[in-house]
Amino acid sequence: MPTDSTFIPHRFEELTVNLGEIEMNYVCEGAADQPALLLIPGQTESWWGYEDAIERLKTAFQVFAVDLRGQGRSTQTPGRYSLNLMGNDLVRFIATVIKRPTLVAGNSSGGLLAAWLSAYAMPGQIRAVLCEDAPFFASETEPMFGPGIRQCAGPVFSLIQRYIGDQWSIGNVDGLKDAQKADRHPLNQLLSHAEGVPQNLKEYDPEWGKAFSEGKVALNCPHETLLSQVKTPVLYTHHMRLEHAESGTLLGAATDLQVSKVRELVESSGQPFQLVDAPDAMHAMHQADPARYASIISDWANALKC
Repeated sequence: MPTDSTFIPHRFEELTVNLGEIEMNYVCEGAADQPALLLIPGQTESWWGYEDAIERLKTAFQVFAVDLRGQGRSTQTPGRYSLNLMGNDLVRFIATVIKRPTLVAGNSSGGLLAAWLSAYAMPGQIRAVLCEDAPFFASETEPMFGPGIRQCAGPVFSLIQRYIGDQWSIGNVDGLKDAQKADRHPLNQLLSHAEGVPQNLKEYDPEWGKAFSEGKVALNCPHETLLSQVKTPVLYTHHMRLEHAESGTLLGAATDLQVSKVRELVESSGQPFQLVDAPDAMHAMHQADPARYASIISDWANALKC
């Protein structure tokens, strides 16, 4: 469980809001007369992964970036991690903090939540959503299309949970490194070379990953149902992806087939779908290439007619 000594200072002031079950940590930058933009980080990431992107976006938007439950300084909720719970946290956040129609951009599992908001938020809350390299279908245990989480990032989350434990209850960092080195999954082998414990992992409840690996996070929210019920325009940015030659593991968030099915389902709902194909981009483009990310968001927002 994080303590005050877990966290480090950042360039923007951090705020909190009581949403009922959780205290949500967030930042707000930019003038209130600019369009509202909500940024949702991916799994293991805190709001500050967007720090450089916020610097570029705050002149054109009032930018809100959040820590989801179980990440960063927001409340950890043992046994209660799902798209529906986290989505409703964000509905409350928009209603109590932003208080006006909002553009939403989420990375990875944050992109899943952006689509969730498009489908299930309160009427009038969401203008449009950007799903930044979101793992539709690839983060489910039994997806309708393409490989599931066990053929993608699932083994990474499983080792973190096994050796670090729910709410950091085990904390066996050396054991995690040894297990990553011995594991055949290429992403685990890559992570085994990292020095020490990354700051974002210190702020993360590994039960999050277990909820994905065990299929609990989307148990009552299958992706094909979610995507067929979106109510706003959707922009999807598809980043680096390839199949590992030896294992067949998907190194990336989603396959081309899976993204084509995202398009089909969104368009079947009557909403426009736009694809930015960026196979040279890192998974978290907003952090690795914030200038490019900010340009995509600005162009997208300027073209919207909602």
